[in-house]
Amino acid sequence: MNKIIETERIPIKLWLDDIDDKTLQQAKNLANLPFAFHHIAIMADAHVGYGMPIGGVLATKGMIIPNAVGVDIGCGMCAVRTSLTQIDKENLKKILGQIRTVIPVGFAHQRKKQALSELSKIDSNTLVSKEYEHAQYQVGTLGGGNHFIEIQKGSDGFIWIMVHSGSRNLGKKVADHYNRLAIEFDKNHFPNFDKKIQLAFLPIDSAEGQKYLKEMQYCVDFSLANKKLIINRVMDIFKQFLIPKFTNKIDFGEIINIAHNYASFENHFGKDVIVHRKGATKASVNTIGIIPGSQGSNSFIVQGLGNPESFESCSHGAGRKLGREQAKKTLNLTEEIKKLENLGVLHTIRGVRDLEEAAGAYKDIDIVMQNQKDLVKILVELTPLAVVIG
Repeated sequence: MNKIIETERIPIKLWLDDIDDKTLQQAKNLANLPFAFHHIAIMADAHVGYGMPIGGVLATKGMIIPNAVGVDIGCGMCAVRTSLTQIDKENLKKILGQIRTVIPVGFAHQRKKQALSELSKIDSNTLVSKEYEHAQYQVGTLGGGNHFIEIQKGSDGFIWIMVHSGSRNLGKKVADHYNRLAIEFDKNHFPNFDKKIQLAFLPIDSAEGQKYLKEMQYCVDFSLANKKLIINRVMDIFKQFLIPKFTNKIDFGEIINIAHNYASFENHFGKDVIVHRKGATKASVNTIGIIPGSQGSNSFIVQGLGNPESFESCSHGAGRKLGREQAKKTLNLTEEIKKLENLGVLHTIRGVRDLEEAAGAYKDIDIVMQNQKDLVKILVELTPLAVVIG
């Protein structure tokens, strides 16, 4: 931990030195909520979000805040180790080309319904039940923004596949719906609550609160099904292009999965609370997690240390240092491309719009990892070889 701020109703504990004013103000808004518990934890990758900072951890008593989970419910990381120890550039290019053909990115959906056998419809009066038909076209799609598929070389000597994606439009619809309900609930029951801070809440024991919890968990499960389908198709592509060359089979390890936008019932400091993690991942003792950098920096497979001061949490990545519009205005396209080419990374930066996800838009992952060495232990360091950005 780097610093504690004690000017608000409860303390704010920071794992970074360079917090900006807007992010800090959002942290203070959290700390002054009457139902916020014990302290607020701000992770090493924190930056301003909608209502709550990305990289924030909030524990509450009796209340759930849809905006403290976010619009991409269940968004997170999956990674798998292959038995390969190398891939040449020629095959990497073929694999990337096939990934772009097989995996829809951006706003694109599947042309045919995909099986959702791992998920069943829930009560017919829920939003996810009404969206189930559309969700069958969304599963196995990457999405846009900072969602990515990356092929990496691990410090353990093996080639890895990593995927970052979420619950697609399903999660956004659920988040927006219940945030609207929370705004209406607070207007009727807590008329003095400041709606400008964008932290509308629902009581856990209310009908709306219970429905949100159920639908939120469905979106978390959908997000995992989405990432697993993507990673399984990438594994099939590996087999398609590499088995003929290497003649023997390619083995894949178990898929590591960690979400970073969700709320869960947990016990901390002797109390049962609802922990909201928005752009933060669980780092309880021995939990295996994933902390990605940018397409120009390393990522990490980590093991949680269970630090109670962070509510057993850690960062979900490097974290942005430039907003999307700021990145497009201030970063130099030629320089950002040159950085990646000097590293030998096959990348997707082609024009000014792509600067939103350039390496220069993100914080230094090495500093982020140094700032949270009391939260996680590094198991494997992963160097990017090729990346597809949503």
